[in-house]
Amino acid sequence: MAFSRILEQILDSRGFSPEFLKPKYEDLSNPLELPDMKKAVERIIAAKKHQEKILIYGDYDVDGVTATVIMYEALRLMGITGVETMLPDRFIDGYGMSKRLVKRAKTEGIDLVITVDCGSNNCEIVDELVNNKTEVIVTDHHEIADKIPEKAVAVINPKREDCPKSKLDSDSNNNNQKLNFRELSGAGVAFMLAKALADLGEIPSGQEKWLLDLAMIGTICDSMVLIGDNRIICKYGMIVLEKTRRPGLIELMRAAGTKKINTEAITFQLGPRLNASGRMETAERSLDLLLTDSKVEASGIAEELNRLNSERRRQQNAAITEVEQSGIDKAPVIVVSGKWNEGIVGIIAGRLTEKYKRPSIVLTEVNGALKGSGRSFGEFNLALALSECQSLLITGGGHAAACGLSLEKDNFDEFKTKINEYYQGLGLKNQERFLKKQEDAETDEVSEINLDLIDEMKQLEPFGEGNPEPVILLKDMLVLNVDKIGAEGKHLRMLIRDKNNKSLKLIAFGAPEKWLNLHENARINVWITAMENEWNGIRSAEGRILDLKYCD
Repeated sequence: MAFSRILEQILDSRGFSPEFLKPKYEDLSNPLELPDMKKAVERIIAAKKHQEKILIYGDYDVDGVTATVIMYEALRLMGITGVETMLPDRFIDGYGMSKRLVKRAKTEGIDLVITVDCGSNNCEIVDELVNNKTEVIVTDHHEIADKIPEKAVAVINPKREDCPKSKLDSDSNNNNQKLNFRELSGAGVAFMLAKALADLGEIPSGQEKWLLDLAMIGTICDSMVLIGDNRIICKYGMIVLEKTRRPGLIELMRAAGTKKINTEAITFQLGPRLNASGRMETAERSLDLLLTDSKVEASGIAEELNRLNSERRRQQNAAITEVEQSGIDKAPVIVVSGKWNEGIVGIIAGRLTEKYKRPSIVLTEVNGALKGSGRSFGEFNLALALSECQSLLITGGGHAAACGLSLEKDNFDEFKTKINEYYQGLGLKNQERFLKKQEDAETDEVSEINLDLIDEMKQLEPFGEGNPEPVILLKDMLVLNVDKIGAEGKHLRMLIRDKNNKSLKLIAFGAPEKWLNLHENARINVWITAMENEWNGIRSAEGRILDLKYCD
């Protein structure tokens, strides 16, 4: 298998073998190796035999909604007809299993509740359900705060201590190609249960693959590491999305203006719209979109999600402006509170972390208390940080990089002090290095940035955690001209030339002032991602600027 010099550099810098480019579906880990998977499968088969009523309980984000649909359709593929779904309301229930679930299960005589993307830390609710004669299967992927629900029939969670550790891909000795249950999303865990049912002949052979589009969307949008099992799920999920039969996804792509199915489309077009209903109103609308067989209904819901996403964006931008105008202190962890829509606090935290390169926690007033979300990176684990502040919290939990929490307003100052003291006590050094985009390859000849390379690099898709979009360093380039573009002149278009007098167009959106003031004839090193531009049917290779520096 012959590759360009640039792609060979990329593979080498990431420690990927050529097999990484062509993952095989049959190399997925055996789902029956997940703890309690056999118990879950046996209980579901029994539910089918006895025609029991099953309720699937999910979460209000993209991962939770897609996981709910995967589980619903897997049971329907088994021939189970008595299946209902339920999602928590962010504004009423908060995250996780709720009292409303207990009430509904009792009222409707539900025999079995199956959770997706939640439940590992809801022992009390599980106990209530079981005491009311409703059995529970938990499928989840979140960190386990204390102990798993002991009264559940099964708790399938790759974060369990007894979950098998990584095993190497038999085709490679490369550690970056480990097959690791631990990195599965909620949708990924739900898919593994569907695959276990298919492997045992309970679902028609191969039919579980039609669930891969949803598993892929949930995995990418939940920022999971895209190697091993997740790469297989997402690679094949992209293929399934190209052929998707779901009117909801077809209409959502139309409403979003999706031209090409790639990571960028999932991350910036489909994901935000599927998330918008849960952030602004109720996630049930996104669930309805994915479950409907009607193109007319799907079209209407897709337009509704478009509108909600625009409103989400407007509120988010206003909130960030408010935070910045109020002033952000120099503490290592940004902790702020205000009166914002609680559905957007996670996005605000993400934007603050991205801009100020510090972990961020954003809280808003809800029913006399503070409720919010956090975002982190590098070696600062938010789930562990919250456990150190447990005495000050009403609720709290999540991942290393993202968390949800609530606390009394009177505890705000003490919480802010304590979490920053915890950060300082870790003695972490140079955390910004985790945010810097290190080059995967370098060249001093722009002729290597061409359409053949761009087509070749598509084999690396999908991009995300563990496999980001490749960064190429262009060394010792001459700046021919610099143009400020856009209505407010905040974007940059540049033409550079190499030692062989070959030129390349570069662009930067929302460019820093120092880039906009770059003078012609300067010599620079510039870090880019290669991108394709198409205008009037003509394709050309360009570069998106990530960083640049004057040559010494």
